[in-house]
Amino acid sequence: MGKRFKRITALFLFTLLFTNVAEADFEKGLAAANQGDFKTALKEWLVDADQGVAEAQYALGIMYADGLGVPRNDVMAVKWYRAAADQGYAEAQNNLGLMYADGLGVPRNSAEAVKWFRLAADQGHVAAQNNLGLMYDVGAGVAENNVMAVKGFLLAADQGDAEAQYTLGVMYDGGFGVPENDVMAVKWYRAAADQGHAEAQYDLGLMYASGEGVPRNDVLSFMWFNLAAAQGNEIASENKKILRKRMTTDQIAKAQKLSIEWLEKHQ
Repeated sequence: MGKRFKRITALFLFTLLFTNVAEADFEKGLAAANQGDFKTALKEWLVDADQGVAEAQYALGIMYADGLGVPRNDVMAVKWYRAAADQGYAEAQNNLGLMYADGLGVPRNSAEAVKWFRLAADQGHVAAQNNLGLMYDVGAGVAENNVMAVKGFLLAADQGDAEAQYTLGVMYDGGFGVPENDVMAVKWYRAAADQGHAEAQYDLGLMYASGEGVPRNDVLSFMWFNLAAAQGNEIASENKKILRKRMTTDQIAKAQKLSIEWLEKHQ
């Protein structure tokens, strides 16, 4: 359970991208924003936003939420997110859910957060699917339901979301919302680990070290611990020291070589 809640503490972070909001009438402001000229972007997007362009409303929400070209103002961020969300704009619906979940610009309201996450998730929005799963996981705004949590995580994981893949691994590892299944845990840990998810790399290393879901393999265990440790995972560093004591010099050298090859392939 500790692993799961460690991830949940990092849930409500903004991943605010401008790449999803480019349209013909929006391009001038977009080009300015991408060059760091937020004054021009603000001018262009205010005109579009006042005319009801959802993309511009969403982008203004981002600017106020992050203080880009304007003083940070969560109330104004909520205003513009809501304007776009009310038009069905999934990115804005997800971010409005985040504002309610964190109590930014509005009183904290988990039920409202769930409402907006669900609307975005129903449109296939990956982050919202993962966020909705996490709300069910902890029982925030909805009754705690690990089966529903798994459903949300699976939707996001199938779209390649590394965080959801990792969390699915945790769910299968512990039997939360699904029957405990080490093979499936390994599958999802590996999917996330291959995207560079440090905690998934660490947990995959644990699976190889103990032979759970895969044949025990100290070389591969050391490799995954090595990769996780390189990203600052201190527990992985400690486990490397423990594992090293039962490995030969050749095994350690092979694990180091595999680590380098993985990094060359994935970076």
